Amino acid sequence: MARIAGVNIPTNKRVVISLRYIYGIGPTKAREVCERLSIADDRRVNQLSDDEVLRIRELIDREYRVEGDLRREVAMNIKRLMDLGCYRGLRHRRGLPVRGQRTHTNARTRKGKAVAIAGKKKVTK
Repeated sequence: MARIAGVNIPTNKRVVISLRYIYGIGPTKAREVCERLSIADDRRVNQLSDDEVLRIRELIDREYRVEGDLRREVAMNIKRLMDLGCYRGLRHRRGLPVRGQRTHTNARTRKGKAVAIAGKKKVTK
């Protein structure tokens, strides 16, 4: 099993897909890494030599901000918004959608499970 940036990437998947398991590397960056190291798209991780895995590891460590550093940076950015007390920070603090989505209906992913209101009864006509 190949270990890159502190993450065990799956060995039976293609390299482009396996690199996406690293936080901070998506489809575009994974493809870019493979192109820069001239690794074919159809190669699988278990077909890579130790030298190729080492080259991937060194390139990612040198060129990209991934895993712990990136998570820390994102958390610090959110904390800064919350400390400023700006609108986006308040939305983060309250656990509500940050980017202008409606909350009257929907937004259940951010708000959590719906909670029943005590004493509220449906009006029948």
